[in-house]
Amino acid sequence: MLKVLKNLVDDIGACMMFLRDMIRTGIRTPCTWEAVCVQIWKVTVQSLPTTMMAGFFVGAIMTVQFTMQIKAFGALGYLGGLATSATVREVGPLLIAFLLSGKVGAFTSAELGTMRVTEQIDAIRCLGANPLQEIILPRFLGIVISSFILLAAGLLMSIFGGLILGAFFAGINPEEYIRHIPTIVSKFSIYSGLFKCLVFAMILASVCTYKGYTATGGAKGVGRAVVSTAVMTMVGIVVSDWLTSLLSETTLVLFRGDLF
Repeated sequence: MLKVLKNLVDDIGACMMFLRDMIRTGIRTPCTWEAVCVQIWKVTVQSLPTTMMAGFFVGAIMTVQFTMQIKAFGALGYLGGLATSATVREVGPLLIAFLLSGKVGAFTSAELGTMRVTEQIDAIRCLGANPLQEIILPRFLGIVISSFILLAAGLLMSIFGGLILGAFFAGINPEEYIRHIPTIVSKFSIYSGLFKCLVFAMILASVCTYKGYTATGGAKGVGRAVVSTAVMTMVGIVVSDWLTSLLSETTLVLFRGDLF
């Protein structure tokens, strides 16, 4: 148990140092915008269909659950606002992070790990280029920026899915479902969702690039890097979700009058 905990702490420290080096590299010698756009396109195209489908069903599920809770109070008119608020603040960012972890995180870790064990990264360094600038930083920024695009797409589909289920399951017309969304979905809810999305994306991008970049041991090493990426990312997302939720609620209490 102590050895596992020590290895986890070592991995977290090494990942933080890797992130520090990458930020320093980005400040001194930033990568090209074209390279970042290529990664944004790749990540978005890989994950957009899955994200939209998952967002649709998440919105439908939230609508069904809230319908069962508020129907007894005669407050079905607020169904759209309640379901959308829960999705924006909590479910949406968490869903996007898990989807990216399963698809983009594992793929990036495997891709970079293969480049490491086949000495492609060493070849880039021998040519006088910085691997952090050329291959790591564009992937990191691509994952972070794409997460916001995917979050927007997933939230739009969740509203659509909730609207459809609201009409068929609760008998609420679309206008009534949408009317109370601005009433309940406050600016704070949007800020909280965006902040969580940023934190989750940075954790995912840092872990998958670090694990792939430091992979050793041939094909088995690449496999271990992918598994380790999945475990560390899931744990990091869950722990950071708790921390960001606690921080958001504390901020809401302290600055309630300024956030609405």
